[in-house]
Amino acid sequence: MIRLRTGVPLIELERSGVVESVHTGHLVVLAPDGRVRFAAGDPAQPVYGRSSLKPLQAVGMLRAGVDFGPLELALAASSHSGSPQHLQLIANELQAAGLTEDDLECPPDLPLGEAERRAYLTAGHAESRLAMNCSGKHAGMLLACLHNGWPVSGYLAPAHPLQQLLAGTVAELTGEPIAATGVDGCGAPLFATSLTALAGAFSRIATGTAELRRLSEAMRGHPELLGGTGRSVTRLMQAVPGLIAKDGAEGVFVAALPDGAAVALKIDDGAARAAELAVVIGLRQLGVGGAALDELGTRPVLGGGHPVGWLRPVVG
Repeated sequence: MIRLRTGVPLIELERSGVVESVHTGHLVVLAPDGRVRFAAGDPAQPVYGRSSLKPLQAVGMLRAGVDFGPLELALAASSHSGSPQHLQLIANELQAAGLTEDDLECPPDLPLGEAERRAYLTAGHAESRLAMNCSGKHAGMLLACLHNGWPVSGYLAPAHPLQQLLAGTVAELTGEPIAATGVDGCGAPLFATSLTALAGAFSRIATGTAELRRLSEAMRGHPELLGGTGRSVTRLMQAVPGLIAKDGAEGVFVAALPDGAAVALKIDDGAARAAELAVVIGLRQLGVGGAALDELGTRPVLGGGHPVGWLRPVVG
């Protein structure tokens, strides 16, 4: 069993003059040439990248021959909020291929976004595979199977030709062997790599071949599909021109600038609120600034509906 070593304090919560919570973690910042510019904790140890691996898996789907449009490609790399736009685009994608929601092997779920979930439930909908935040990735996987004549049923099995291709793509883009293979929340195979390697993979996607640029351009062109309204990954990409970024469960966040400089991080306790702020630490190390980034880098703590403190970076 792999047990992560505890990182260093990255984010703290101060309420009324008392620091009541501290989030530790690991962070690495790569310069455009791939050298480590800043590191905190132990970014060389393997971690599960969770949904931050989706862009890498989307590259594998392109290599499988799927002729994605930009919208569908962005959704293949997404953890979407489950808005009507997200769900309709994926439903259309499945229908055009002669597939239905029943062909998806991700578990039924409610929309990930809070506002989207409320609207979905108010409309009387129940949990569904389509509403699950990984349904865009799963739709892309199904299209890859159809294109290559691979079995559609059982496409999540690690031995399936599609998953073998995706594992090889992850290893190639990260530049290191996969340290461990598990099962992600959506049921798909999940790969452990170092944060340094994961940052390097995003750097390659941001600056690489025409195939990789096809993905990065889809992500940059449709940040609202990568997450959704109000989501940190969407707001971050909208705030920083040319940035590609992807969040992941259990406190993972990865981002890369157009010149290949990149950031990857993991929060030890898995808190998304800390990961969303910690990625700003890395971007500031790369000289990225501006009012929009400042807003994303701190968060007010409320007491009685009024600000009484801050969730803020400890380092950087």
